[in-house]
Amino acid sequence: MTIRIPLRLLNIEGDGFHLQLKVKVNGRSALMIVDTGASRTVFDRAELQKYLKSEEISGHDRLSTGLGTSEMQSEIVTLGSLSLGKMKLQKFDAVVLNLQHVNQTYAAIGFAPIVGVLGSDVLVAQNAVIDFRKKSLILTMPKKSPKIIRKKKPLPGRKKAKR
Repeated sequence: MTIRIPLRLLNIEGDGFHLQLKVKVNGRSALMIVDTGASRTVFDRAELQKYLKSEEISGHDRLSTGLGTSEMQSEIVTLGSLSLGKMKLQKFDAVVLNLQHVNQTYAAIGFAPIVGVLGSDVLVAQNAVIDFRKKSLILTMPKKSPKIIRKKKPLPGRKKAKR
């Protein structure tokens, strides 16, 4: 199944663009930004509260980096669903961060707040293509999981096999 989702190019004060798309979080409409440089899809804690009960967000022992800041404490959530056009991702695991600085900037330049950032975890898994001419995000449900290249390390307690 291949779907095409319209994108809105947000001109960030003549200094570049953000790609915005409409999604549904647990069946409710929301806005997200596409970020090919983000390793994971993340949601803003404050905005996400409109879509979830607070007890669905739980602690996480990892720090996240990026988004114009240094390390930030992250939390995790399993969404009932995240819909991207006609594609519905059930029981979607995501990271929760404080994205207040992004939404404050958006408010200052007249843009609506975003609930989060659509990252490469989804973009790679759905074989995403961004068509700038047609201002759309094309997603294709893969027949198999994408091949992810990892550096091979021996399992703890095991030695590398000799060739």
